[in-house]
Amino acid sequence: MKNRETANVLWFDDLHRSDVDLVGGKSSSLGELTSATNIPVPYGFATTAHAYRYFMDQTGANDKIKELLESIQDYENSDELHQKCTQIRKVITDSEMPADLAQSIERSYEELAQKVGESEPFVAIRSSATAEDLPDASFAGQQDSYLNIRGAADVVQKVKECYASLFTERATYYRHKQHFPHEKVALSATVQMMVFSKSSGIMFSINVGTGDDSKVIIDSIWGLGEYIVQGTVTPDDFVVDKETMKIVSKDITQKDIELVRLKDGGVEERQIPVEEAKKPSLTDEQVIELAGYAIEIEKHYGSYMDMEFALDENTNKLWLVQARPETVWSQKKKNSAAKGDEPVDNVTDAKVLVRGLAASPGTAAGKVHVIADPKDIDQFKEDEILVTTMTSPDWVPAMKKAKAIITNNGGMTCHAAIVSREMQIPCIVGTTSRGTAAMDVLQTGDTITVDAKNGIVYEGEVQSIVAPAKEEVPTGEVAGNAEYFAATATGVMMNLGDPDLAHKYANLPADGIGLMREEFIWTSYIHEHPLYLIEQGHPEKVVNMLAEGISKVARAMSPRPVVLRFSDFKSSEYRNLKGGDQYEPHESADLLGWRGASRYYDPKYVAAFKLELEAVKKVRNEFGLTNLNVMIPFVRTVSEASKVTEIMTQAGLVRTPDFKVYMMAEIPSNIILADQFNQFIDGYSIGSNDLTMLLLGCDRNNDTVSDLFDERNLAVKRAISHLIEVAHRDGKTVSICGQTPSEYPEFTEFLVQQGIDYVSVNPDMVKATKHNVARFEQRILLDKATGRGRQDPTDYQW
Repeated sequence: MKNRETANVLWFDDLHRSDVDLVGGKSSSLGELTSATNIPVPYGFATTAHAYRYFMDQTGANDKIKELLESIQDYENSDELHQKCTQIRKVITDSEMPADLAQSIERSYEELAQKVGESEPFVAIRSSATAEDLPDASFAGQQDSYLNIRGAADVVQKVKECYASLFTERATYYRHKQHFPHEKVALSATVQMMVFSKSSGIMFSINVGTGDDSKVIIDSIWGLGEYIVQGTVTPDDFVVDKETMKIVSKDITQKDIELVRLKDGGVEERQIPVEEAKKPSLTDEQVIELAGYAIEIEKHYGSYMDMEFALDENTNKLWLVQARPETVWSQKKKNSAAKGDEPVDNVTDAKVLVRGLAASPGTAAGKVHVIADPKDIDQFKEDEILVTTMTSPDWVPAMKKAKAIITNNGGMTCHAAIVSREMQIPCIVGTTSRGTAAMDVLQTGDTITVDAKNGIVYEGEVQSIVAPAKEEVPTGEVAGNAEYFAATATGVMMNLGDPDLAHKYANLPADGIGLMREEFIWTSYIHEHPLYLIEQGHPEKVVNMLAEGISKVARAMSPRPVVLRFSDFKSSEYRNLKGGDQYEPHESADLLGWRGASRYYDPKYVAAFKLELEAVKKVRNEFGLTNLNVMIPFVRTVSEASKVTEIMTQAGLVRTPDFKVYMMAEIPSNIILADQFNQFIDGYSIGSNDLTMLLLGCDRNNDTVSDLFDERNLAVKRAISHLIEVAHRDGKTVSICGQTPSEYPEFTEFLVQQGIDYVSVNPDMVKATKHNVARFEQRILLDKATGRGRQDPTDYQW
C-alpha cells in the first residue's frame, strides 16, 4: 500500500479534509467532496507537501530562500518586498525539478488522461498551501492558479511555478503579518480537469455581509472565475433562502468583459456584447441547484462554507471546483452572541449618497480620502475612509489605517472584501453595479457615515447608526475571557515597539505604555536619516511618519498614558539609515558614544531633534491625543538635562500637569545626582540593561563577560533604592522599563518593596506581572501587620 506520508502524488478519491498537512486546504477539501459526497467535482490529483519539501531540499532552494527572507528589512516597503520575492521565485523556477518527482507528475497526468478518455486533457493547476484555508487563518487567493494547461511537460512546469507562487508579495506579506513561519508552510499543486466555463463564481452558505446564516449568497460572472476573485468584474448577486429554497434577492450587473479559454491552451480577455453583458450569468434554476449544493456541503462540513463553482459551456453542467470553511463569521458569531449585539436602527431622514454590497460589516463615520492609484497611498492618513476603484495587495498599508473602505467594483470575494473582513474594517464594494460609482460622488474631505451592515453610505455623520468608537473593556477582560485583576498601588505598564501592535495589545490590563521605542518607526517606516531628509528638502516626512506611528499607539491606549522615548540610536544604527554615512562618525564603542541627549543639543544634530518635537506636538495638538508624554534617554550630566529641556520649551513643549517629561535613569550619574536632575523632569524610568552595564563595568553585548552581567546584583538594587528615595522626596515618579521585571518576578517583588511607582514589562508579561504585583503588595501589607520582615531595611541603603 502506498505510504501517504512520502507519496509525491495523491488522487482526489484518496484524500479527505483531514489531509491538510499532506496536500493543503484546497486539495484536501476537493478530496473530501470527491471521496465522501455526491457533489459534482472535476476529477484530478494533487502533488503533496512531501513533494514540495523534497524539491526544495534536492535543489538547494531552501537555503537561498531563507537568506533572502532574512534580508527583508521592511515588509511594508512594497518595492523592497517585490524585489526580494521576485528573486525568491526565480530561485525556484530556475531550479531543475528532480527527475523522479517529474516522472511521478507526468505519469499521474497520463493516468488522468486515460481515466477521462482523452489523450492530452486540459487541466487547471491551482496552488494549495498547507497554511491556506484553515478555519482560523484565511489566506484565500494568496497563491496562483494556471488555467487551460495541456501536456505532461507543461504540467510539470506549472507545478514548479505553483511552488514559486508561495512567495508572491501578497502571500509572503500575509504570512509575515499573520505570524506564520515561512519554513513551516508547504505547497501542494492541485491538477484538476478543466471546466470550460460559460459562467462561474463563488457562493457562501452564510450572508458574509450581515451574518445571516439562513441565506445562501451566490455571485457569478461570465467566463472563468479568476475575474471575480480579482475584483475585475462586479458579479451578479443572488440571495437564496435556505428554508423556502427561493431566490429572495437578485442583482444583475453589466459584465462587459470575461476571461475565456483558448482552444490551443491559455486564456484571454474578451469583450462581451452589450445585450449579453446585461443578462444574468445564471438561470434561476441553476441558482437554486447551487444553493442546494451549498446547503449539502455546509451540512457535511458542519460549518459555514466558502465555495467556487463553474458552469460547463458544452454540457451546461454545474461543477464545484473548491470548498473551504468560511473564516470570519464563524468566529464573529461567537463574539456577537457573547456581547448580545443588536442591529442598528433604520435611518429615514439621512441622505443616501451611495449604495453597494456589504462586504465586511460594521459602521463608521469620518473623512473621505479618494485615491485612484496605489502610488499615492502614502498620502492616506490614519482613520480616513478609503474610496477607490478596487484594492490589491499594494493597498494593504493604506487599508490597515482605514476607518472604512468603499470601492467602485468588486464582489464578496474580491481583495477589498476578503482583507477587510480579516482586518474587521467596515467595507462596501461594487457601488457601480448598485447605480452610482463611489468615486463619482464622494470627494476627498467629505464627511460620511458608512453602514457596511446594509451597504449604504450616508451624507454627514449620522449619530443614530454610528457604533460607539470604542467601548471600555473591563480590566482583565481579554479575548472574551473575564479574568480578575486586583487594583494595585504599583502600576503595571507595557513596553511597545511596533505601532501596528497597539490595537492588538490595547485590551491587556496595562495602565499605559511605559516605553514606546521611537527607533522602530525609523527602521520600519522612515528608513532615511533625518539630516539627509532635511538636506533633500523633506523634513515633513520625519514629522508626518513619526506622528503617524506615535498616534497609533496613543489612540489605541487612550486615555491611558503613553511615554514616548525620543530616538536613542547609536551611530552605527543611524548609519544604516539611507544617507547616514555622511553624517555619522565611526565609533569604536558607540554604546558609550554619540547617543541620546548628547545629540539633541549638538549643533550638528539639533535640527533633526526639533523634527521629533514637531511630531510630538502634531500628535498632541492636531490629533488631540494629550495622553502622550515623552522621555529623554542617556542623559549624562545635569547640564545636558537643562539644555535639552530648554530646546523643548523653545519649541512649545512645556511641562504641565497634562504633559510629563521623563528621563531614563541608566547612568550612575543619574542616580548619584538625582536631587539635581529632579528640577528638570517629572520622573524617571530605569533602564536596567544600561544601568547594570555601567555600574558593573560589563559590556552587555559581550558574550565573554555575560555571566557577570546580572541586574539583580546588590549594587544595582542599592542604586535603584536610592533613586526611588530621592525622587519621591521631590514628588517625582520612578518606573522601570528594562527587561529585568519581565524575566525575574523576584526582582519585581524587590521593586514593589522599595515603593516603585510603575513597572513596565513586555506585552506577554502584563497579566502575570499584574497578578504578581497584587500578590506582592498583599504580602508586604501582611508582613507589616504581623511585624514580620523579609528583608533587612539596611540591605539597600548606601
